[in-house]
Amino acid sequence: MILTFSILLILSSLLLIVLVLMHKGRGGGLSDMFGGGVSSSLGGSSVAERNLDRITVGTAVIWAISVVALGLLFKWS
Repeated sequence: MILTFSILLILSSLLLIVLVLMHKGRGGGLSDMFGGGVSSSLGGSSVAERNLDRITVGTAVIWAISVVALGLLFKWS
């Protein structure tokens, strides 16, 4: 059981890294402070961006559940 959740945690961690890096920058970060935020935003987000948001949130939920499950499994073993 621990091995299953460990593999799930590793896979969801790698997928979460990739998904977060695929997001478009929205500005307001540290790069804007130094003049890096010159791009303009057109308001609403596209369907692809909304789907990417949903997949990212779903992956983050799977990641959090596997972290909690591993914590409980290690506590009881």
